[in-house]
Amino acid sequence: MILDLSSVLSEQHKPIEASVSIEMESFSSGGVDFPLIERSPLQLSIEYAGKKQLSIEGRGEVTAVIPCDRCLKDVEVKIPLDFHKKVSVDPEHVDQSDELDETNYIDGSNLDVEQLVRNELLVGWPTKILCSDDCKGICSICGQNLNEGTCDCEDTGLDPRMSVIRDVFKNFKEV
Repeated sequence: MILDLSSVLSEQHKPIEASVSIEMESFSSGGVDFPLIERSPLQLSIEYAGKKQLSIEGRGEVTAVIPCDRCLKDVEVKIPLDFHKKVSVDPEHVDQSDELDETNYIDGSNLDVEQLVRNELLVGWPTKILCSDDCKGICSICGQNLNEGTCDCEDTGLDPRMSVIRDVFKNFKEV
């Protein structure tokens, strides 16, 4: 969705308060599409901050379906969108200072809400997703989900040079 910023950028600098629906059906990252099953409306507040700068605040939430990092089971993850940005709309100052945010979602007097949400999802994307804190993952040999049951595969993942240390731990297992 494109939001017109001309009223904020005009001489009156009239602020914009808007509730904008998020139209994205999925979020793509690293060549993988993650479905967005719930999307609350994004509450936007845009004000003129002086010196051809805008102050943009937003609040919302999306729920994405992301596979568990250990067992690959789909997990519904709520990702809050809560941001405050200060951006320049001056076309002559393309090189931005450190205190201003990136403006790839503003083109002239138009704000691309979907690009803004995409940027915020990229920043707020969780680094580790687990279906539960005690997820056992999958067997590296047969692919069995160890949360659903055990497999008969032999654990050969240990280095044979470490067998002495393994024996020490077996001897003191009862302690």
